[in-house]
Amino acid sequence: MSAPETVSADDTADRWADVRDLPPSAKLVAKVLEYNDTLTQSELAEETLLPPRTVRYALSRLEDAGVVDSRFSFSDARKRLYSLDI
Repeated sequence: MSAPETVSADDTADRWADVRDLPPSAKLVAKVLEYNDTLTQSELAEETLLPPRTVRYALSRLEDAGVVDSRFSFSDARKRLYSLDI
């Protein structure tokens, strides 16, 4: 039996270090993805109240930083699902 893994404040801060230097829109999208498991781009635009173009830019910056995973939606192959990978 192993001891339950605890997450300290330092571990949480280290996980967000890649997001710290990104634009505010990318930080907002990351926070929304933290609270919602998986969202599409249009759902992110609706949740954040950001224009779709800004959401696209934020997602591209988050993907470049390696903190967001994207995959195709099985229900609609035209859409991508985004989730936080921190």
